[in-house]
Amino acid sequence: MSYDLMVFEKTSAPKDKKSFMEWYEQQTEWAEEHSYNDPSVSSEALRNWFFDMKESFPQMNGPYAPSDDILDALEEAEDHRVSDYSMGRDIIYICFAWSCADDAYKTVRNLAQKHGVGFFDVSGNGEIVL
Repeated sequence: MSYDLMVFEKTSAPKDKKSFMEWYEQQTEWAEEHSYNDPSVSSEALRNWFFDMKESFPQMNGPYAPSDDILDALEEAEDHRVSDYSMGRDIIYICFAWSCADDAYKTVRNLAQKHGVGFFDVSGNGEIVL
C-alpha cells in the first residue's frame, strides 16, 4: 500500500466536492490513449510541477527515471523516495512510500502552490486545494 497524492489542472476540475470526486473517479480510470509515465502529455503547469518534484522524489518509471544502477543503489541505501507517477492531461497521481508521507505531503503541496496547480490528498484527509 502506498501514500497517494494528486495534483491537477485547476481549470479542468469541478469546484464542488461531489462533482470533484466524480471527476477524480473518471480521471483515475486511466482511459486516455497515451502512456501514463511521460509528462509530455500533461499541461504546462503540471509538467513544470513534475520537473521540480522529481528532484526530491525521482520517477520510478518513464523517461526521467534514474538508471537501474542508481535505483539499485537507492534501494540498497533504503532510500524510499523513488515514487510512481501516473500522468494524464489534467492530473498527475503519485504513489509514495509511507515512510516519506510527511515530506511528500509538504513537497507536493508547496510545489502545487508554486506552479498554480490543484492539490488532492488522496490517502490522507481528502483535502482538496484549488
